[in-house]
Amino acid sequence: MAIWLTTDEYRKLAAVVDLMIPADETPGAAEAGTVDYIDGLLGAFEVDPPRIWAGGPFSGRTGGPAGFAEFLPLSALDELAWRTRIEGSLGIAEREFNGPVVGLHQRYREGLDSLGVDFVQSDVQEQARRLKGNEMFASLVYEHVCEGMYGPPEYGGNRNGIGWSLIGTVGDVQPRGWTDDEVSLP
Repeated sequence: MAIWLTTDEYRKLAAVVDLMIPADETPGAAEAGTVDYIDGLLGAFEVDPPRIWAGGPFSGRTGGPAGFAEFLPLSALDELAWRTRIEGSLGIAEREFNGPVVGLHQRYREGLDSLGVDFVQSDVQEQARRLKGNEMFASLVYEHVCEGMYGPPEYGGNRNGIGWSLIGTVGDVQPRGWTDDEVSLP
């Protein structure tokens, strides 16, 4: 269930991320939950506290309490900065101290809209052609796909550590840490 994206936008974004990191003999970006990561970022302020800073100090994956499962409240300055980044300045004076800002909400809505209503039904070559026609949007999505693919699963992506396993890492290991053999060069 989407947090911020509409059902159609969610499906369209799933097709986009599959173009960027497709499934083959290994899981792709959609299977890793990158759409959920992006939707969670866009909808960060739909929950309280906002899904910006996971708690800590440990994830609980290798010991210690699962502190990342709880999100921390934002300071007033953090909230201003993140709302400006996500929502844009919206003509609000305190958000426009450096001028107007187009937020991620608008960039995603316009970018997904630019792909056309039949994007999901189009063949892969046509999807790639359309996405290439909007390089700024493709670059934005790719940045978020990488974050969602390889970041901590608590933010909605890297489902079951899929991204970490694909690059041969176990992810965070605190509080256990690494042994000397694990960090020594052969």
